[in-house]
Amino acid sequence: MGVAKKKRLLHEAQQLLMIAVGAVIAGIGLELFLVPNDILDGGVIGLSIIAAKMSGLPMSIFIVVLNLPFLYIGFRKMGLRFTFHTLFGVAILSATTAYLHHFEPITHDMFLATIVGAVILGAGVGLVIRTGGALDGTEIVAILVSRKKPVSVGQFIMIINVFIFLLAALLVFSLETAMYSIITYFIAFKMIDIVVEGLEELKSVNIISDNPEPIAQALTKKLGRGMTYIYGEGAFTGEPKKIIYIIVSRIELSDLRETVHELDPKAVIAIENVADVSGSNFRKKAAH
Repeated sequence: MGVAKKKRLLHEAQQLLMIAVGAVIAGIGLELFLVPNDILDGGVIGLSIIAAKMSGLPMSIFIVVLNLPFLYIGFRKMGLRFTFHTLFGVAILSATTAYLHHFEPITHDMFLATIVGAVILGAGVGLVIRTGGALDGTEIVAILVSRKKPVSVGQFIMIINVFIFLLAALLVFSLETAMYSIITYFIAFKMIDIVVEGLEELKSVNIISDNPEPIAQALTKKLGRGMTYIYGEGAFTGEPKKIIYIIVSRIELSDLRETVHELDPKAVIAIENVADVSGSNFRKKAAH
């Protein structure tokens, strides 16, 4: 077996392990905090909870059955590997909920169950998405939408779940349950975004100055970051411009501003948020 093939197999094994860990974490959040206190999850899992309450059948069965149409969509749009990862994650989640269903919940306090359950659930779901899979059919749709629209995975899931929670309030649970569930997902989707996109806020900065070289040298010395010159042209003057492009952390932003303003008080500094970056001296993150 070649070295490259061994590396691919090792990488695949690591991804499956992380998906399994994420699915188990999500299952703990569901069965030991949320479901016993009649607090809904959203998406296909939320529909599975409703179906289980109405039919008396185990929730774990509906988690698999209701996800099948979305797995087909995932296969058509995102390929066999992603579909396999998702099917693996769904199977682990289903098995975890089936096993933990017979355990006593950790708390019956609605407030604690909402907060702690949401954090645990969001961390598990986010870990699976970041690794290259999903635990819920709506996450597949959310990932597809997030690739084409300026909306995060967590935000899209939240929009879908508001309708599911209202449906649950009308069919099975109370309006109070629906409100607790909405609060749960406000917390959970932020946890998903933190795990998927990272806790550290990164900024991309464009610096437009008549003296870019001294600024670039000073920033390299002070921040230890690499940067790139982007060549442009002034619209009014027609003169060539060397624009400095650099990515920094939120903490480094203050030093950057101070350095630039010391060397060129008239320099233009344009700052944008960066969801993820890999390579150079930034930590590499997994992606789909």
